[in-house]
Amino acid sequence: MDIKAYNSKAWDREVELGNQWTIPVSPNVIAAARQGDWEIVLTPTKPVPREWFPDLKGRDVLCLASGGGQQAPILAANGARVTVLDNSPRQLDQDRLVAAREGLTITAVQGDMADLSAFSNESFDLIVHPVSNCFAPAVRPVWAEAFRVLRHSGILLAGFINPVVYIFDLELAERGQFQVKNALPYSDLVSLTEEERQHIIEQGEPLEFGHTLEDQIGGQLDVGFLLTGFYEDYSPTEAISHYMPTFIATRAVKP
Repeated sequence: MDIKAYNSKAWDREVELGNQWTIPVSPNVIAAARQGDWEIVLTPTKPVPREWFPDLKGRDVLCLASGGGQQAPILAANGARVTVLDNSPRQLDQDRLVAAREGLTITAVQGDMADLSAFSNESFDLIVHPVSNCFAPAVRPVWAEAFRVLRHSGILLAGFINPVVYIFDLELAERGQFQVKNALPYSDLVSLTEEERQHIIEQGEPLEFGHTLEDQIGGQLDVGFLLTGFYEDYSPTEAISHYMPTFIATRAVKP
């Protein structure tokens, strides 16, 4: 199965459905950002600490798998030269919409988060990678490519799902019943029954993959990053968040 093509169409559909991560920021948000009053998220609710960012003015920033008209326009309004790469054309359209509406310059590129061959080595000062690698079958290539395209002393800000959420029967977990079912790493392609997988496909929902912490955190270290920041976050809509944080954010630097 061509996961990239399938998930591209699935996220186009999420735009049509009004998924919260596809709704562009308002003019008021951009106006405030131009005055220095801004924040972005890598995970559902907790803003990224401001001290995690460099001075954005004149910096080359890659918003990686970050379409939707949210992070990229805010960073561009702060004077960054922003490129947003996403697998979904409709998600990129949301960034183009805000850029046209607000007079911002944002370069939108359709592509795979694990293949940044469109960019040369050491092209960016900052990469912003909110929760999205759960839609990639393998995460280590994402870290390797991010390391390659960052300049020395460049920063990678990444959000991802704590893989423990994938060990449970996902349908029961939505009802607050936590029954261990799946081994890690998790994959919609192999961890589900054919009937369960077919239901997801018939609904047009994106296919997901639960990567181990060894791949999420160890993978960053193994390609050469130095971790300099870490926090956890909760989902306001998932029952398991009543018991534990389900999202992780990291700050890493390329030496």
